[in-house]
This record gives sequence, structure tokens and C-alpha cells, in this order.
Amino acid sequence: MRLFDSHCHLDDRSYDKDRDEVMARMNEAGIISAMIVGINKKSSHKAVRLAEASSGHYASVGVHPHDASDCSEDTLEFLRKLSQSPKVHAWGEIGLDFNRMYSPQKDQEKWFVRQMEMADELKLPMIFHERDSKGRFLEMLKAHFKNGIKGVVHCFSGNKAEMEQYLELGLCIGITGILTIQKRGAALRKLVPFIPEDRLLIETDAPYLTPAPQKNRVRRNEPAFVKSVLLKLAEVRDEDAENLAAILWKNTCRVFNIREHLS
Repeated sequence: MRLFDSHCHLDDRSYDKDRDEVMARMNEAGIISAMIVGINKKSSHKAVRLAEASSGHYASVGVHPHDASDCSEDTLEFLRKLSQSPKVHAWGEIGLDFNRMYSPQKDQEKWFVRQMEMADELKLPMIFHERDSKGRFLEMLKAHFKNGIKGVVHCFSGNKAEMEQYLELGLCIGITGILTIQKRGAALRKLVPFIPEDRLLIETDAPYLTPAPQKNRVRRNEPAFVKSVLLKLAEVRDEDAENLAAILWKNTCRVFNIREHLS
């Protein structure tokens, strides 16, 4: 059984002291590949370097909405050059986050549009972040992509109507360890059976969102724990875990244009 953590932050400083051990535990758990996701200039650079140093790992570059106020055309040009690495297979994570408002809405929207334009120009699939945008995120997606888009809404936590609109746009849905949490994941567990199997991805968002049962023992999430997401997803969808794992592997490779792993 091969697993692909489609969204993690192995560049995070919380791994600086034991990153090799974390990667070893990934291999032991059958997590063969991971998408290391950039969130700003520094993070993207580190993500690419980590991916280049490790077989089976890939990277995305981008500016998270939290960091939008620090973005600039110079930043995007730096990321454009960084994206020329053969290990870069996505642009993101990008989007809107009106929950904590670490960056003003006008800055978030401006750089969201510019990054969508750049990713489209570079033919890179996109990794999207949305939180509490009250429909504005979908409105902006529809304005820029009328004929479908390749990418994933990471850490999906919306309602059924939003999910259906993402699917209509051609997007995949990223499922995290929230699915495993008894109270917090209840709504998500009701929705995942309605997601077409070819639109599903699993992810950890490590070091955040540690799934059960690991969250009862450790605070920091890591890619090895994506297996818990798979097992809960298979249970909720009443599917065989090994068969679902094979589907998820192919989905992830297809979305991120990773041809060497498609077989």
C-alpha cells in the first residue's frame, strides 16, 4: 500500500531537530511521497531544497493569505524562478483567510489574483486555502476560471453546496485528520461519501491537525500519520482501505502531474 501525503509543511522549524527521523517514520508507515507546501518566500525556498534532497518528495511555491501583506512582484518573480526546479509540481498554498485577518482583505485578494495568473501562465496546478471568506473565495475562482481548473481545495471544511461548486470547477478535495476527530469532524464525515473517488486526496497539513488516535499521544502532526486519515476515510465511505489507497495515489499523481509515479 503506497500513500502520498498531498499537503504537509516539512519545512516547518518544528522539524529542524529531527527531520530525518520524521522522514524515516514516513517510510516505515508506507508514505512514499509528500508534497511539501510553501507559504511564503522563505518557506517555499526551503520546501524546494528539501524536495530536491529526497527521492519521492515534491514541493509547491506560493504565498499564503496570512503573508499577503508581505508579498510583492519581486516575491512572485523569485517564486517563478524557484518553480523551474523539476521538483516543483504546484503553486500554493494560496487563497483567502478572513478568520484571523493576518493580512488585510485587499492585500489577500490582490495577491490571490496575481498568483492565480502566474500559476496559470506556468501551467501549475494550484493548492487552495479558504477560511471564512463568506463566498468571496468561490466568487473569485469563478471569475478567473470559467472552464475548469486543476488543483485542490486543501483541508476542506465547507458545506455541501460549496463542495459541489468546487467539484463543478474541476477541483479535488483534500481531506485532513479533522475527519478522525469525533466532534469537530462530524460534518465532514457526512460529506465525504458524496465526493467522487477520483476527486479525493488525503493530507496531514503537518505539523498541524494531528489525527486521532495520534493526537491523544503527541501534539505535533507528521506525514506518517496520514495513514490514519486513509483508514477513517475508508471506514466512512465503506470501502476497502488498500483499494482506496491505490485510487488516492493515482489521484495525487494526476493532479500534480507526477508522471514517474503514475504506474
